[in-house]
Amino acid sequence: MRRALGVVALVAVAVSACGTEPPRFVPGTAGPSSPAAAGGTAPVESATGPATGAGTWSDPVRVGMPYGDKVTGLIAFRGNPTRTYYGTGPVPRDTPDMLWQFPRTGGLCAKSTDAKGERTWCGSGWTGQPAVFERDGRTWVVFGAYDRAVHFLDARTGERILPDFPTGDIIKGSVTVDPDGFPLVYTGSRDNFFRVLAIDRGRPTELWRLSATAVSPTKWNNDWDGNAIVIDDYLFEGGENSQFHVVKLNRRYGRDGKVTVAPKVVFHAPGWDAALLRDIGDENVSIEGSVAVYGNTVYFANSGGLVQGWDISGLKRGRQPTRVFRFWTGDDTDATVVVDETGALYVGAQYERGTARSAQVGQMMKLDPKRRDPLVWKLDDRRTRPAGVWGTPALYKDIVIFDTNGGDVFGVDRATGAQRWRFHLPPTTWQSPVVVDGVLLVGDCQGFMHAYDVTDTAAEPKPLWHLKIGGCVESTPAVWRGTLYLGTRAGAFHAIGVA
Repeated sequence: MRRALGVVALVAVAVSACGTEPPRFVPGTAGPSSPAAAGGTAPVESATGPATGAGTWSDPVRVGMPYGDKVTGLIAFRGNPTRTYYGTGPVPRDTPDMLWQFPRTGGLCAKSTDAKGERTWCGSGWTGQPAVFERDGRTWVVFGAYDRAVHFLDARTGERILPDFPTGDIIKGSVTVDPDGFPLVYTGSRDNFFRVLAIDRGRPTELWRLSATAVSPTKWNNDWDGNAIVIDDYLFEGGENSQFHVVKLNRRYGRDGKVTVAPKVVFHAPGWDAALLRDIGDENVSIEGSVAVYGNTVYFANSGGLVQGWDISGLKRGRQPTRVFRFWTGDDTDATVVVDETGALYVGAQYERGTARSAQVGQMMKLDPKRRDPLVWKLDDRRTRPAGVWGTPALYKDIVIFDTNGGDVFGVDRATGAQRWRFHLPPTTWQSPVVVDGVLLVGDCQGFMHAYDVTDTAAEPKPLWHLKIGGCVESTPAVWRGTLYLGTRAGAFHAIGVA
C-alpha cells in the first residue's frame, strides 16, 4: 500500500490562462481560431451569462438532472451532457447483497496490445460505466468489456436480452444510449472504430462505424475511450486519434419500422495546437476523457493537458464551431471535465511529466471560463510520480469530490477550494466517485466497494458498509433504483443491491 499523498490547498490562485503564447491551429484542418480564442480568455457564452432555454444545446438548468425526459435511465457516462447525474436510489445504507454475476462462471477476458505489449485483459476498467435504462417493459443493462464485446442484459436477472456484439479489440470506455428514444447504442473500441448499433432486431446490428483514420491529421492511436454525447441528432465525440468530431446522425425509421442512420462527419478539429506540442515536448495528445456540453459550448481535455471549449451555437445553421476557451493544466488530463450550474469547470489532471506548469496550477482545479484568469482554486497532489487524478470528479451540494491515483479521496468546498475532509483507500483509485441519496460510493484496488454517508458535507464521511467484490474496482458503477451495476478487473460484471 502506498503512503497517503500530501495535499496543499491554495485559494484563488493567479496563473496564466494560456501556455507560453497564444495557440496556433494546424493549417488546413479546423481553420483559424476566433479572435476570442487567440487570447484564450474570452467568455464562453456572453458577458451576461450562459445561453438558456429553447435553442440551447445543453440547458444549464438541467445540471445534476437526467439526460432528458424521453428515455428513463442512466444512459451515458455520468448521466447527462454536463456529466453531473449519477442515478437513483434508494441506495442501501446497510451491507447489500450480490444479486447476480455475469457470466456466472469464467471471465470477460481477451488479449490486447498496447505500449506495454500483448497482455490478457479481464472484466472492465476505466471508465467502463454501464448504461441502465427502461425499454419495452424491462430494465436493460448495456456495457462494453475487455472480452471484445458489448453486452445487453436484463437488470433483474443478469440474463442476455440480445446476443453479444463482438468487436475487434477490447472496450475501455462507456456506452451511450440514444437520448431521444431511438433504439441505438453508441460505443467505441480499441479496434479503430466508433460504432452505432441498432437494438431493435433479433441481434445487435452495426449501422455505421467511424474509423479513427477517417479524418486527418491524427496523432497517438486509434482507440475510442471517450463517451459520446448526442443532442438534437448531432453526436459529439473525442478520439484517441486526438481529434474532436461532430457527426450529424440523420436518424430515421425505415418502411419496415426499423431504425436507420445516415451519419456524416460535419466538423472535426485537432485537439492540440502548436503551442501545446512545444510545451509538452511530445505528441501524446489523445482525447481519452469524454466531452461535456454546457449551454452552447462543448468542453474536453486531452493527454497533453489542454482544456478547450468550442462554441457550437451556429452549428445547425451551417456555421462551424470555433474555439472560445483554452487552458493548459501542464500534464495528462484524462478525467472528464465536469460543469456546474454556474458554468464553472472542475478538472482533474495527472502528474506524470513533472512540468513547472503542473506545480503552478495543481492536479485538482476549478476554472471559470468567464474570467480572464480562469483558475479559481487548485489542490496539489505531486508527492510521487505518477500521481494526480484519473477519476472524474463528482458534485454534491456545496462540495466536489476527487479521488487520486494514490488512494486519497477528498471533499472540497466548491466555492473556496478548502479541503473539508479526506480519507484513504488502497490504491489505485481510478474509479469516478458516485453520490446518490447522500451516499458516496467508491471502489478500491483490493476489490472492495465502499459506501459513506456524506449528507453533512462539512463532516467527516461516516462509513456505512464495504463489500468484497473481487478484483480491482476500476470501473464507475451505474446506480439505478438503488442497485449498483459494475464490473471489476477480476473478470465479471455484478449487480449489487437489496435482495
